[in-house]
Amino acid sequence: MNIRKGVKEDMTAVLNLIQELADFEKEPDAVKVTVEDLIRDGFGTEPLFYVFVAEVNSEIVGIAFYYYRYSTWKGKIIHLEDLVVKNSMRGKGVGYALYSEIIKQAKRDEVKRIDWNVLDWNTTAIDFYEKTGAKVLKEWRVAQMDEAGIADFLKNRLKQY
Repeated sequence: MNIRKGVKEDMTAVLNLIQELADFEKEPDAVKVTVEDLIRDGFGTEPLFYVFVAEVNSEIVGIAFYYYRYSTWKGKIIHLEDLVVKNSMRGKGVGYALYSEIIKQAKRDEVKRIDWNVLDWNTTAIDFYEKTGAKVLKEWRVAQMDEAGIADFLKNRLKQY
């Protein structure tokens, strides 16, 4: 297995793994990003994300997709957006290798924290993270506003002060 930084030419395989994750999370129609979006947003002068890929026999079988955020309390942090391993390769150490690479990147960058989300029904992942020393915060809730919510807010809820 080889873990390396992703390049533009990997984005088709990266998108395929993103779709596999969406299928696993029971959201098969949720992926709207395209290969062109990934290339534009990840490989310009100011990349919005970075990705490590795991290769076995020259095939990309896993990804760790991340970006940097800034915590007002801690400073620079890494947000691990997705850690995905091809279904046929689960249980073979690919996820652990990618996870380890993210932690090594955090150390190289001297970040204060790594954040990520995990679905409450994904007990296999939760158990893995807890066994590696991560804290799974039960008291925090994820808040999101999608495109429809943004449009509704701007049209109907935005008040002028």
